[in-house]
Amino acid sequence: MKTARCIAAIAALVLGFAAPAFAHTRSETFSSWQITGTMVHLQFLVPDLESKRITKAGDMPAVDELGRYIAAHVGVTSGVTSGASSGTSSGENSCPMTEGPRPISSVAGFRRYEFTFECQEATNIKVHSSAWFELVESHTNFAQIQDDKGNFVEQLITKDRETIEVTSDSAASPLQYAGFLDFVRMGVMHIFTGIDHMSFMLGLVLISRRLRDLLFVVTGFTLGHSLTLALAVTGILRPEAQYIDSLVALTIALIGAENVGDSTRHPLPVALGLGGLLFLMAFAKYLGAPVTLPMLLLIGGGIFTGNYLMLTGRLADAARVRLVVTLVFGLIHGFGFATDLLDQRLPTGRLAELLVGFNVGVEIGQVTVVLGALAVAYLLVRARLGIPRPVFTDIAAAFLVGEGLCWFLSRTVIEG
Repeated sequence: MKTARCIAAIAALVLGFAAPAFAHTRSETFSSWQITGTMVHLQFLVPDLESKRITKAGDMPAVDELGRYIAAHVGVTSGVTSGASSGTSSGENSCPMTEGPRPISSVAGFRRYEFTFECQEATNIKVHSSAWFELVESHTNFAQIQDDKGNFVEQLITKDRETIEVTSDSAASPLQYAGFLDFVRMGVMHIFTGIDHMSFMLGLVLISRRLRDLLFVVTGFTLGHSLTLALAVTGILRPEAQYIDSLVALTIALIGAENVGDSTRHPLPVALGLGGLLFLMAFAKYLGAPVTLPMLLLIGGGIFTGNYLMLTGRLADAARVRLVVTLVFGLIHGFGFATDLLDQRLPTGRLAELLVGFNVGVEIGQVTVVLGALAVAYLLVRARLGIPRPVFTDIAAAFLVGEGLCWFLSRTVIEG
């Protein structure tokens, strides 16, 4: 299945050059809901590819037309629950739209609209969107919701789940009564169940020929992911989930490519190949291909990739450089950890305890993966079943490059 997804993604990229308006089956929009008392403010972001779906001819709709379409498909309700002694029953009241749709500035390739809803009560608030589901059943809306208490959650609105409970009792944090060891266990399981993070850790083991080298790269990675995890969970920075997953996959391909360049002592072809792919995707994005990452991010990634692979491939001892670079990689993976955490309703009064426990769990998981890999290698050598390190490194590095690129393309190029 993953191989098929990769082939479809590569095909979509190639066809994007010949057909900029190439139709795609993956359909996405983005919404941000800010709840302040009885007021709910909504920003709805629509890619141009999705805007064209609402017109029969597939042309770009007028700004007002798109705004009216969104307004007809989004809404907010607040529940009113009376006590049993009053003899009344519970119900939901629709919150009227008091402002919008108001078009506001957005980046190229997108349209953004603002809406405001006013509810009678500030309790049991639910947000709703049915936009695009009658056009594409598999459509997904990436919703970010924040209330005036600082609670932040990211949810997916789909055809099977068009309404999200925000302030109802049933929406209370499942972590509210979790203990410190529960947070530690979450961190451990995040590593053990996250094949992409585990693959990256194994790549760090491959690139480290000495224990000191391994200490450098693991330290850099730990500092990086701890920093961005804290910034994201506390709300100082908010990661764009659809970008982070792609960048995590790219770091896996990069660590594998570094191994290849290091072992062959010819980093130029590797740097040109991987960096050139990112420039090619940026050019495809410019021509209208369905690539989700911003063009400037792809160009910057191509420049970073080429320079990084050339630098580490030319240095006789790149361990200290890798400390800095794996710190950058750790920043990306930390946002990946945060994205998964923010899918849950975090107890705002216990964020410090959660961060410490989760980080401890992540470190336990990382150390277990690293020590496990070293133990297996040691046992193979003792049993004389091991193959020469250069051969094994090349095979494993090639696998990491293929795995990382497979995930990167499938998460970046909209399937056609």
